[in-house]
Amino acid sequence: MNRRIAFQGEPGAYSHEACRDSRPDYEALPCGTFEDVIEAMKSGDAELAMLPVENSTYGRVADIHRLLPESGLHIIDEAFTRVKISLMALPGVKLADIKTARAHLVLLPQARAYLAQHGIRAEAAADSAGAAQELAATGDRIIGVLASDLAADIYGLDVLARNIEDHGHNTTRFLIMSREANMAKRGDHGMITSFVFRVRNIPAALYKGMGGFATNNVNMTKLESYMVGGKFTATQFYADIEGHPEDPNVKLAFEELDFFTDYIKILGTYPAAKKHHG
Repeated sequence: MNRRIAFQGEPGAYSHEACRDSRPDYEALPCGTFEDVIEAMKSGDAELAMLPVENSTYGRVADIHRLLPESGLHIIDEAFTRVKISLMALPGVKLADIKTARAHLVLLPQARAYLAQHGIRAEAAADSAGAAQELAATGDRIIGVLASDLAADIYGLDVLARNIEDHGHNTTRFLIMSREANMAKRGDHGMITSFVFRVRNIPAALYKGMGGFATNNVNMTKLESYMVGGKFTATQFYADIEGHPEDPNVKLAFEELDFFTDYIKILGTYPAAKKHHG
């Protein structure tokens, strides 16, 4: 049986591209929602999951931070995928024929300048690869789709223009999840530890808890807050730090954090990607 890596989206989605680039020896398994991805992991349908956590143009990907701590899964790797946007249409259609371009709501603003220049109207779709699939099925010759080259290959569409995004640095960071933690790995470019925590309800708890990372020379590359269970009072934090929990300075920093928190959960310790934060 082929080993599988689950992702959210239709075949040809950017998450599918990330699976293919990062784990070419795995069969990519498309799932409808992020919850379905986690379910595929829990049921054993997939060995790994590829989940997007943030994008350099539009920021945090919703819900992932809420789902990760509850999922029981562990982060074992990170991957960065450049979002290269292609305009595609049915075979034989010319650029001048295209009146409307469909794509995920997040993708459309990223190619605004190109669409304006060619007088093409933007129309939001639930999913860019799904829009490519629909176009192939409906045969509409005045509609184009913004998606990956992989989507064009899968659905038999012609690419009319490549790399039409306004910003050349548009990159999505993905986390690769497994059912088992792997604390033995060591990366050539250092390690990252991701964790969530809730601070105790005492004055300056967050400030004091974070102080241990500063005094022990641990670099925190991300700190985000988000509500738990829709309550304004219960705030959970998600953090990435450079280092491994077994490093003496990281161990000390966590001991200090422990004193000011009532919940800490390490989501994973994994090698930093070569182009980390790049």
